[in-house]
Amino acid sequence: MAFSCLYLSRVADPRLPIYTMTVQLQELLILCLTVAQGGCTFPSNHWGEWNDSQLLPTIQRLMKGYNRYLRPNFNEGPVEIGMSLDIASIDAISEINMDYTATIFLRQRWRDSRLVFPGNESVSVDGRLVSLLWIPDTFIPDSKRSFLHDVTVENRLIRIFSNGTVLYALRITATIACNMDLTKYPMDKQVCTLQLESWGYNIQDVVFYWTRGNDSVKGLDTLRLAQYSVESYYTSVSEAVYETGHYPKLVLHFSLRRNVLFFILETYVPSILLVVLSWVSFWISQSSVPARTCIGVTTVLTMTTLMMGARTSLPNANCFIKAIDVYLGICFTFIFGALLEYACAHFYSMQHQTIEDLQRELLREFCESNGNGSIPIVNPSQPSQPVEVGSPAEGPAEEPANSDIKDHATAKEKVPSQGCGLSSVKDASRRAASVFIVENPHNIDRHARTAFPTAFLFVNILYWLYYLFL
Repeated sequence: MAFSCLYLSRVADPRLPIYTMTVQLQELLILCLTVAQGGCTFPSNHWGEWNDSQLLPTIQRLMKGYNRYLRPNFNEGPVEIGMSLDIASIDAISEINMDYTATIFLRQRWRDSRLVFPGNESVSVDGRLVSLLWIPDTFIPDSKRSFLHDVTVENRLIRIFSNGTVLYALRITATIACNMDLTKYPMDKQVCTLQLESWGYNIQDVVFYWTRGNDSVKGLDTLRLAQYSVESYYTSVSEAVYETGHYPKLVLHFSLRRNVLFFILETYVPSILLVVLSWVSFWISQSSVPARTCIGVTTVLTMTTLMMGARTSLPNANCFIKAIDVYLGICFTFIFGALLEYACAHFYSMQHQTIEDLQRELLREFCESNGNGSIPIVNPSQPSQPVEVGSPAEGPAEEPANSDIKDHATAKEKVPSQGCGLSSVKDASRRAASVFIVENPHNIDRHARTAFPTAFLFVNILYWLYYLFL
């Protein structure tokens, strides 16, 4: 740089003596270090409203003896640093990682008495001059990843006011942690924070404050997100307590409410339609086994696929029983219940058909044996034996039967306790079995057409009342 400046001086006037060139070289070198930090500039007559007589002594005095390693007001009290934020965008909110990515403009203001200069103007200098000044060590404690934008140069702003106030602005993109409660997902509301702390200076050295309270944060009101809407936000001032001491802390709280319409169209409506589709089998004949089985199995498999797809974008944590999981479980239960309903109806239908076939067979045998004068009588404990009707042996045949009845009655009188207990057990078993016997299996489908929709509607009312209003 010195060689380039010397070259410019000699080109300007090659007849100047070496001493004069040395003085001009020193002046140019001072301007290069204080204004452009490495870039040589030509002397100019004006900088804003200042002339050369005002500019050179001011810059020399500002930079001469300035120690960037010492904070302002050293040994005189803490430095008050005011902050404000502009939220440019919130790019992504991840439920799996429980974080969000935001691009913010962070502005910090503080007063450094070492940078006071005459006048009432402000000077905007190159952002690379920040390496020559003292700046706060502000950081984001919950940040997972962050970077400073550097296209086309580092996005920094340094502005020095005549009273020594320094404005330092940055453009940062950071991925910040946010603890989420997903028990009401997707009808949930998440409260996330953006915290600003000092890394090395405690509250005896640095004090943070919001420059305009809640108005210090801009951009959240007009922010548009894909799945969320900003419901409210507010700022607070607190202290971070660590083992090494108490540090200043600023917190931005903002509430994000999820837009449930997307999930209604993507998950809730398809699951409801699958449940309704499973009810179509109630109007199909029970004899159409392939049709009803195909509907039941298809709806069950489709519902399983829908449940797996709804969980792909969510953390696999056992502690979270989400609202969408509850609803999908309800729908799966109704679909599986419709499949079981057909299994029961088909079983009783086959049982009823077997009884009808048996009665029809007995009637056919009776008609065939009507010409022989015998009636087939079915005894539940003994095989059927034909009994002659109108034969001469009718009278003698009744006597052994009567005698058997009398003997049986006598035996009951001899052992009353055992017979009573056995008969009571048989009667109870017959009554219990009669409960599960359906006289007309088609009534199962007829009752299911009303019971399933009514129960599903009732469960939906309870579900939506609980998760929306409680």
